[in-house]
Amino acid sequence: MDKVIGIDLGTTNSCVAIYEGGTAQVIPNTEGSRTTPSMVAFTPDGQRLVGSIAKRQAVANPQSTVFAAKRMIGRKLKSPEVQRMQLTAPYKIAAADNGDAGVVVHGRRYSPQEIGAFVLRQLRDAAQEYLEQNVADAVITVPAYFDDAQRQATRDAGRLAGLNVLRVINEPTAAALAYGIGAEASGTIAVYDLGGGTFDISIMDFSQGVFQVKATHGDTFLGGEDVDARLVDLLMDDFGRETGLDLHNDPVALQRMRDAAERAKMELSSIEETEISLPFLTADTSGPKHLRRVLTRNELEGLVQDLIESTIEHCRDAVSAAGIGVEQITDVLLVGGMTKMPAVQRAVANFFGRQPNRSVNPDEAVAVGAAIQGAILSGDVGEVVLLDVVPLSLGIETSGGMMTKLIQRNATVPCSLTEVFTTSDDYQPLVNIHVLQGERPLAVDNTSLARFELVGIPPALRGVPKIEVVFNIDANGILSVSARDLGTKREQQVRVRATSGLTEANIERILAEAEQFQDADRVNVELQELRRRIQGLIYTTERSLAESANYLTETELGQIRMDLEVARRAADAADVQLIQNALRELEKSAFRITEVMYRDFT
Repeated sequence: MDKVIGIDLGTTNSCVAIYEGGTAQVIPNTEGSRTTPSMVAFTPDGQRLVGSIAKRQAVANPQSTVFAAKRMIGRKLKSPEVQRMQLTAPYKIAAADNGDAGVVVHGRRYSPQEIGAFVLRQLRDAAQEYLEQNVADAVITVPAYFDDAQRQATRDAGRLAGLNVLRVINEPTAAALAYGIGAEASGTIAVYDLGGGTFDISIMDFSQGVFQVKATHGDTFLGGEDVDARLVDLLMDDFGRETGLDLHNDPVALQRMRDAAERAKMELSSIEETEISLPFLTADTSGPKHLRRVLTRNELEGLVQDLIESTIEHCRDAVSAAGIGVEQITDVLLVGGMTKMPAVQRAVANFFGRQPNRSVNPDEAVAVGAAIQGAILSGDVGEVVLLDVVPLSLGIETSGGMMTKLIQRNATVPCSLTEVFTTSDDYQPLVNIHVLQGERPLAVDNTSLARFELVGIPPALRGVPKIEVVFNIDANGILSVSARDLGTKREQQVRVRATSGLTEANIERILAEAEQFQDADRVNVELQELRRRIQGLIYTTERSLAESANYLTETELGQIRMDLEVARRAADAADVQLIQNALRELEKSAFRITEVMYRDFT
């Protein structure tokens, strides 16, 4: 079997890893970083930028730079979570024809799955370059509390990226694999996973290579993005009181504040206070306005204390659902970038009565675990059994608009359950099967996954026909449902595809477009890499020239300056050949400066 990569598709940052040589290795991206920002930008001239390069230009291009798209995946525009995003996102969020949330950039609509696919494709390309071979198979992680619609949408994103998604596994479960692979210890562990956009807590038994999830709980809209938002609100209020100006409708100023808030949050994990300085943030008739503020760790912790406390409530619910006491938990594993925050570490330690285990890099643990799961599937790792759970109950709508649960939350997957139902009206010719997911008693309050009909039921009084409904959940947590009339043996079966997701026609169209523009995309990637190289060489050549001008002849100076000017013009062009030629000539000039600098030493 070919190599299987493991991918953590995160809200803020993503990571890819591979299992080889008996260990899981994180694969660096093309810039050498071990994580890649989950950001995608679209420039006015039609280029698509992904990762660090997209993040670097976000301040200058905020309305066309998409971040935190994972928070919209599998959700409707009218959902409370997306409505909250609309209030602060600099880019336009709008509904697709089926009501799904999506983004609109330069007049074109993109689904969250497409945005995710751009990031996944970047990670796949990095893996292919690292391994020097084609990569097709992958294991992708999702938050444990993702529902069926969100899981299916994540699989669709993988498919759009050209990946064969062998398995979708929960992020806390993947982290536990990274923590425990090859260990001989046993016990009950808690995985506390607080990332950029989601929070999960999973309680699992761990013994001799068997991982069995006992319970999971969480919030798919709670994470570091919310901490950043609190900080931005604070900065906005302070600036407004000081200057009388409201910057809510200034996307560039907002993006600068977001970047500053994220930096301050990260710095306060290791120091007690930091200065936020944003010169020339805006201007009015009296002149430019600057923002300068000292932020302390205590101030930040007070600002987000309620968010941290809400994660502990989820921990309490998960421990209760697992049917154990906190004292029975033998270890606590921290996962996700937000767990670097001292206040989070203290809250976790206080609740579980022990210091959490921080031996696994919280930014990389999920991808490493996904790579190990990929190695299990490919046969490179044996004697490991992974038993996950259903995060939310599954059932059907029954008489009176009620939800009848067939599979309870925290049931171990894969699993199957059969229940016999009957008709509610006399001479009813068909039965509508409405598949639901959630915990509320009324069907309307839960997530609708699918609808289908079982027809051809013979005329009979209500209560006489017997309809057998079977729910099957595979190892990915993906559901299929069948209904069979026990009298006529008529059967209808449906593999539940999320009603909030891309249709097969949408997927085929996007894949066709990707193939159609594959050459153009490759040229754009090459163009960005050449621009990065030539801009770096321009900078170093200018510095070297300033230091060595006295050692050069007028002819040499003139040639080098001319090559620099040609390179500057080429760097702004969209012509690969032009940049390559300019780069080649400037390299010669740079070499000439170096020769002159060391001429007296040879």
